[in-house]
Amino acid sequence: MIVGEIRSQINSIWDDFWAGGLSNPLAVMEQITYLLFIKRLDELQLVEEAKASQLKAPIERRIFPQGNDPRGVPYERLRWKNFKTDEPREMFRVVDEHVFPFIRDKVAAEGAVAAHMREARFGIPTPALLAKVVDKLDRVPMAGRDTKGDVYEYMLGKIATAGQNGQFRTPRHIIALMVELMEPTPKDTICDPAAGTCGFLIAAAEYLRAHNPEIFRDPALRKHFHEAAFHGFDFDPTMLRIGSMNMILHGVENPTIVARDSLSEDIAGEKDRYSLILANPPFAGSLDYEQTAKDLQQVVKTKKTELLFLALFLRLLKVGGRAAVIVPDGVLFGSSTAHKALRRMLVEDHKLDAVISLPSGVFRPYAGVSTAILCFTKTGVGGTDNVWFYDLKADGWSLDDKRQPLLSEDKLGPTPEADLTAADHDKNNLPDVVERWEERDRAERDRPRTAQSFCVPKSDIAKDGAYDLSVNRYKETAHEEVRHQNPAEIIASLKVLEREIAEGLAKLEEMVG
Repeated sequence: MIVGEIRSQINSIWDDFWAGGLSNPLAVMEQITYLLFIKRLDELQLVEEAKASQLKAPIERRIFPQGNDPRGVPYERLRWKNFKTDEPREMFRVVDEHVFPFIRDKVAAEGAVAAHMREARFGIPTPALLAKVVDKLDRVPMAGRDTKGDVYEYMLGKIATAGQNGQFRTPRHIIALMVELMEPTPKDTICDPAAGTCGFLIAAAEYLRAHNPEIFRDPALRKHFHEAAFHGFDFDPTMLRIGSMNMILHGVENPTIVARDSLSEDIAGEKDRYSLILANPPFAGSLDYEQTAKDLQQVVKTKKTELLFLALFLRLLKVGGRAAVIVPDGVLFGSSTAHKALRRMLVEDHKLDAVISLPSGVFRPYAGVSTAILCFTKTGVGGTDNVWFYDLKADGWSLDDKRQPLLSEDKLGPTPEADLTAADHDKNNLPDVVERWEERDRAERDRPRTAQSFCVPKSDIAKDGAYDLSVNRYKETAHEEVRHQNPAEIIASLKVLEREIAEGLAKLEEMVG
């Protein structure tokens, strides 16, 4: 969590960019990412130097080579620790003419994450602004992994609050809910095919750190965590850079964040590869058939991106793999042939576990569209018995454009630090979702359809051939529940109610007496 002093420092850096003439929040975030990358290169070199000094051996890996760069300047001059003390004009010249060419031409060839710096362009307009930002970034305490990650997440929040490019950012408490439901394991291979800033992958990594500390004591699991567990695709170079840096600052050393147009490119090499998919793909728009990957068209013939992404998830998952993904409500009840075919596929050919309806204000102020979380397991042989529905009404934040917290911080999110009262539940349903999810194959089966969550047998979903998955299709009012009861059940219910009223009156008389 970002404390007040650090928050003020970051706000000050952001204000400096705006005052210095760089007002596009995404461009600001990109320039900060470059500077943090340059700072990290120096930190890695310092670690190597300390190791060599301790072992009294030569440095194994030099980030900054010995000798001079192509323009005759010693590589040692390009290190953060050295240029940060230069006067502004000299610092500007070194960073522009030497540091950026160095990370583009030399560093970018050294790994998947560094490769995203190949197109890095220095965009800070004046020496005075660069000097201010370097000085303030240098003073932000970012020694620990938690602080680094929190600082970067707070900066990313600035993209959303600035009102531009907020579509890249799924609310972190919704991401946390989906990760809690999926419970990632140390051996999972996790993918987000529309990764953006890598929020889902980071939440999965943090879950693993919290629940499976043995990962970092086992060499094989540790290697898997840092090099093979996390995969993200995006076609926006800026998002690739920002997402990669986000992963690094959250302590994942070499995540696989690659440039890929998930719907247009052939996915033969990715098919049946992942054990867990977490995603909130873009679902506004459509693609021409010619642009769409042919293997996706084999799953479902459609131009709609939301349906194509569902088809993609099924292709990417290995048998037994599971997914929690956000879809627009239209996916749940759309009447086109493609809509019905995909829903039938999820219910009949695989195992549809849950449909969690989200409030329409979750993505405000950027979109008021109603959405839902689909949880499913790829089996290829069916397996859907009952589908668990939850009608989520409140996520802990106001559902207007301001999206203000309705509870104290210790009562927010899917796993709050403090217990919630009944009144708190009315403002934050997320902990209840997690609790009831665990009971979906037991106590939830007996809940009436008037409840906030309930199970629906596959036969009810499939009976008319539409495979409608909207919660309102199956939810009943108290009146409907009574109508479906036989007279004997109604009489029994009235007798129970009569007894409860009598007991309540007796207790009240005792208290008054």
